[in-house]
Amino acid sequence: MDNPSPFRSRLRTGPAGPLNGVKVLDLSAYIAGPYGCTLLADQGADVIKVEPPDGDNLRQYPSTLERESRAFLGVNRSKQGIALDLKQPADHAALLRLVREADVLVHNFRPSVPKRLGIDFDRLSLINPRLIYCAVTGYGETGPMKDKAGYDQVLQAMTGMCTLQGKRGGAPEIIYGSVVDYYAAALLAAGVSSALYERERSGRGQFVGISLLRSALTMQSARMIWAEGEALDIGRDMRSGGVTGIHPAREGYLYLSANTPRFWKALCRLTGLDALADDPRYDSVRKRAAHAAEIVPQLHAALQARTAMEWETHFGDEVPCAAARRVEDMFEHPQVLAEDMVAEIAHPVVGSYRGVTRPIAFGRTPGPAPFAAPVFDQDAEHVLGTPSAQTRTAG
Repeated sequence: MDNPSPFRSRLRTGPAGPLNGVKVLDLSAYIAGPYGCTLLADQGADVIKVEPPDGDNLRQYPSTLERESRAFLGVNRSKQGIALDLKQPADHAALLRLVREADVLVHNFRPSVPKRLGIDFDRLSLINPRLIYCAVTGYGETGPMKDKAGYDQVLQAMTGMCTLQGKRGGAPEIIYGSVVDYYAAALLAAGVSSALYERERSGRGQFVGISLLRSALTMQSARMIWAEGEALDIGRDMRSGGVTGIHPAREGYLYLSANTPRFWKALCRLTGLDALADDPRYDSVRKRAAHAAEIVPQLHAALQARTAMEWETHFGDEVPCAAARRVEDMFEHPQVLAEDMVAEIAHPVVGSYRGVTRPIAFGRTPGPAPFAAPVFDQDAEHVLGTPSAQTRTAG
């Protein structure tokens, strides 16, 4: 009888996903690389997270959970976990044994590091020519900044996102939520999946490069247009201004979007501002943005008639809107529950907790149920046949 694959977790249950049987080695840390691998795991891939002896730095981030990092749990679900010191010959050899069976390897080392560790693309491709080798970097594989460490908010500031997020004429502002990292994670999952698809035709693996710089600029594709003969220093902000945005209600805040003629007329009618709907000075998005100083005070006065939640119900489907909620409200939101986007997950330290599951809906291959991010070196015995760090410490 064949030995079971070390990639297959005993915790994996439920239906197959479209990436069922794909074996992934995740050597990355923080958010972009790890969450990209989690997206692959959500689609059925078997993922082994390989951490250095001192663990993924995300484990040390501030958290109101006493014994675990909330960020680490959210970013690393549905993975097995082992710890290897790649500078030690025995641990390096253990990784190479896993590489022989792997379909995908992901890391976020700076470009000069993999060769020093003996895990660069050229070397690993000799061991496994079918390997999809994905490197997540700050700035890419070439150029004067290639060896700089890249971080989400550094790239936001560098690429103009903070300047455009701030108020006109005001200070730049960070967009919180690690948007560059999470978009890079999505690019990782898409790029790796495409490379796996191509491998089915060619039989060969390949290098896949994901960078935070590419992520930050790709997110701004509608801004990154410079037409021939056009001045470079022009307005690139896509905000329509004025009506579209967040407004105060009698209680709470409400986001409104009324860019089309239909939505604009519905907004005016449902707020009692019918005269604005028929005024030719306001009959386009551009005109309304230009006359925002005249329109917005009237809109704010009208919105004092109801709370944000009441306006959301009152507008219904006629005006795109949402009351500004807390993220905590999403655990019990009826639409989230109807879409089965939150699962109950068991964890050996935290106990049972609720977290995100299956971000993509597949009709025939929905994918297995999620399981918790690993405690440090949790799966050493299953994957490597050696005691875990906890067992070694206890001994």
